[in-house]
Amino acid sequence: MSFTEISPVCFQMKDAHGGYLSEGHLVSPLIKGAASLVIDKNGTISIGSWGSGVSMNANVVAVRQNLTLLISNGVVASNLNPNDTTAWGTSLHYIVNTPRSGLGETASGNLVYVEGEMNIVSLAKILLDAGAVNAMVLDMNPAWPFFSWYTPSTANGPATLTNGGLLNTYMTPKPQRIFESSYNRDFITLSAR
Repeated sequence: MSFTEISPVCFQMKDAHGGYLSEGHLVSPLIKGAASLVIDKNGTISIGSWGSGVSMNANVVAVRQNLTLLISNGVVASNLNPNDTTAWGTSLHYIVNTPRSGLGETASGNLVYVEGEMNIVSLAKILLDAGAVNAMVLDMNPAWPFFSWYTPSTANGPATLTNGGLLNTYMTPKPQRIFESSYNRDFITLSAR
């Protein structure tokens, strides 16, 4: 079995303008209208606007919110500016083309992950071109967009310090980062069944 990990999910809570629910524990209140990554008991992930596209029900086990939707029902947010360095997250040193990441959901329920040095308009366009009908910003700036994969030596083996790799080798964090005791950011994992 191999497992893929996307880390971290979003901005720190003080900057996310949204909430966080994990395994039934409400870490921060969920905000109506916030872009929401929702995971149900079966492991299915949905992306939508909290309270209209997605909402709480008995099957929801986790919700992570970050800003508002970048793409909603196939339409890119109207307040995007290619020179923006603050409205969709404050970029380090106010650099427009900074590492950014986003996650989208296609009409058929597939997930689309985008990461690279770009402005917010480019991030939205790439997600839309990849088929995302709903999409949200994950994280940004050199130290945070991070997508690693792990291939354990046995079918049911664990991810370890030595069996990981990066989606893009130029990413600043290394796959070992989530095992460090000083690492305290949230992340999600996707596992092969």
